[in-house]
Amino acid sequence: MAGTQPIKIAILAMGGEGGGVLADWIVDLGEHNGHIAQTTSVPGVAQRTGATIYYVELYPKAQAERDGGTPVLALMPLPGDVDVVLASELMEAGRAVQRGLVTPDRTTLVASTHRVYSIAEKTALGDGRADSAQLIAHAHAAAKRFVRFDMAQAAEQAGSVISAVMFGALAGTGVLPFSRAQFEATIERGGVGVKPSLKAFGAAYERAGTDEPDVAPAVVSTLPVKAEPRDARVRALLQRIADDFPVGAQPVLIEGVRRLVDYQDPAYAALYLDRLARVAQLPADGEPLLLLETARHLALWMSYEDTIRVAELKTRATRFERVRDEVRVGDGQLVAINEYMHPRLQEICETLPAGLGRWLEGSGWPRRLVERFTRKGRVITTSSLRGFLMLYTVAGMKRWRRGTLRFAAETQRIEQWLAQIAQAAAINPRLAVEVAQCQRLVKGYSDTHARGLRNFEALMAAVQRAGAALAPATLRELRDAALADEHGDKLRATLARHALA
Repeated sequence: MAGTQPIKIAILAMGGEGGGVLADWIVDLGEHNGHIAQTTSVPGVAQRTGATIYYVELYPKAQAERDGGTPVLALMPLPGDVDVVLASELMEAGRAVQRGLVTPDRTTLVASTHRVYSIAEKTALGDGRADSAQLIAHAHAAAKRFVRFDMAQAAEQAGSVISAVMFGALAGTGVLPFSRAQFEATIERGGVGVKPSLKAFGAAYERAGTDEPDVAPAVVSTLPVKAEPRDARVRALLQRIADDFPVGAQPVLIEGVRRLVDYQDPAYAALYLDRLARVAQLPADGEPLLLLETARHLALWMSYEDTIRVAELKTRATRFERVRDEVRVGDGQLVAINEYMHPRLQEICETLPAGLGRWLEGSGWPRRLVERFTRKGRVITTSSLRGFLMLYTVAGMKRWRRGTLRFAAETQRIEQWLAQIAQAAAINPRLAVEVAQCQRLVKGYSDTHARGLRNFEALMAAVQRAGAALAPATLRELRDAALADEHGDKLRATLARHALA
């Protein structure tokens, strides 16, 4: 029939997700079932790992013979001219929509709803994650049909890879003129990982045919109020929360106590509750928001990331188990884990006893000697005995953390922040909430921590200068400006605009 168009399929996948295998399967499917097939790929960068657009066009061989020649097939997808888009991750689906490859008049979009966060999302001073709900909403509006579910989870459950799940989802949509048996025969011809691939394919095939989106599971607290820890000191802390704090705030306080017991010990968690007991007495207009926000951010601040904490996390058994699960280590296989470490002179001084740390910071040749040895980072293989023991020794310094220079500095900053919250609450409880939320700026370690702390101190200075004249919305605007860029340019401009510089 004159005017027959090829079937046009675009695949957006990141490195290691089998996008090339999926494209090859589609080509093989077409060629074994009466179609001429062509595939191309264009690599790119997704700020997570290498991202590639694979493009496949299929054209009926019988139609080509009737037309008396070989069809001319395109090398790249064009906006508004794609029948099927397969995206291995939700942001990749968003990229396809942004490029105009997904249109409501013709495109079936098949996408996994899991996220692999980009570098920009991970390094943002605040919560830099893209809103998954908005991505899904835009994709739904842009596509003729949108099939979505967590394909990474489905692949893991089947012991396969995400490309097999996407292939099954493609078959389940029914948009291609091939039967399920023809799809499955394609996998069998590949001859590699056939059984788990067919299992993943079958699950995805059934799932895609339902047209039902993922439903987020209910969030269940991992430490409910009724939990009975073995340690009597921890049980006493939980009882104190139940007796002395509002019911609505108790889940947050329980999580804070759990975090700080893990970070240091029950006595440190008791200090957390002591500080919150003072906050609970502040004017709050009858709302628990001030206590809730302070409790959440105080727990984060008191569990600051120092070299001891980093070493402890990198030597935990759960970390090794997670790495082995992520790379899917088989029986008899060995895994080498290399950690890149670059402690600066400041981190070394902060890990030492306060007096010794201050002396080293202000010394002459001892300081220069340490700087010489810390100028470059080093790789530590934590899966080796030597590398593991190095970090395990640093993690063991946890028992002396209270005497370190960093602990003294953070304690002083926390108390000043709590005093600022109290002063603001006396003026306007809503302003006190905004002051509490400014702690979002203080996170991470090394340069990230230094930049965030500098912006935080600029905001606290502005609060002191403005006093009762500062509106809560203005402080919120300043905080958003501080989170907008790591160099503080937008914050300085906003401070100048409000005459608070």
